[in-house]
Amino acid sequence: MNTPQSDFVTVRGVPLHVRRWGHADAPMLFMLHGWMDVSASFQFVVDALGGGWQVIAPDARGFGLSGWPVAERGGGHYWFHEYLADLEALLDHYAPAGQVNLIGHSMGANVVCLYAGARPDRVRTVVDLEGFGLAPAKAADAPRRLASWLDDLREPPSLKTYATFEDVAARLMKTNPRLAADRAHFLAQHWAKRDDDGRYRLLADPAHKLHGPLLYRLDEVMAIWSRVSAKVLHIEAVASPTLGMLRGAIPEAEFKARFGAFRDWREKLIEDAGHMVHHDQPEQVAALIEAFCA
Repeated sequence: MNTPQSDFVTVRGVPLHVRRWGHADAPMLFMLHGWMDVSASFQFVVDALGGGWQVIAPDARGFGLSGWPVAERGGGHYWFHEYLADLEALLDHYAPAGQVNLIGHSMGANVVCLYAGARPDRVRTVVDLEGFGLAPAKAADAPRRLASWLDDLREPPSLKTYATFEDVAARLMKTNPRLAADRAHFLAQHWAKRDDDGRYRLLADPAHKLHGPLLYRLDEVMAIWSRVSAKVLHIEAVASPTLGMLRGAIPEAEFKARFGAFRDWREKLIEDAGHMVHHDQPEQVAALIEAFCA
């Protein structure tokens, strides 16, 4: 197993933890994890890559070993665009010149696709692992969405704790039945920590569970995607439950039409994998990344 180096880079007052694998002079791959995940999630893909890359993967703010904004007041609010601003700060830190290769899973995939449209001259390639966007919202949804946000502020959310380390690993395997026990135990080490009361808590700010007050505007998202000049590889699991939920919300033809916003877009489908495709088939994912970014 490749051992990463840990850095801490402070961005707008929040210390962001960054894992770095490989040699400092090797071509860079920036990898962004999904919601309720951590950068160690990419360990299996890193192990399957050839030795000619430097992989840089941050824990997003409020996850893993990264700091929580305004933690002294009980946690923060997480506006999605903050993740794009954090990515830009990290790119300026690690790769201040030239174009970059961006890989993201789920939430992280949505971040890198939006960033590539906001800064098209900065991005060389984008690999999107199970990043579909969200079901389009309607203006009529706004009152309910705003009320949900106000309700959450009145009763802040919490995260479940676990009695044992084995319970944490079992939770990961319940979410992803394809996850092998050894991989679940590795991930559990980075997904949770033992607290002073002896129970294990997730390394995540509960404020991530707050409903945001703003709607997902697909027309705005597609306008940003249309400015992406980098080539984009969309990697999707054939049996993706996330895709299934989205297809249940909107017609499949309407769903697939959103990807037409990208100028240079192609997709690869992976069998015997779920939403955590980089855990289920890391060798296939690594091979696709290397061939695409070479």
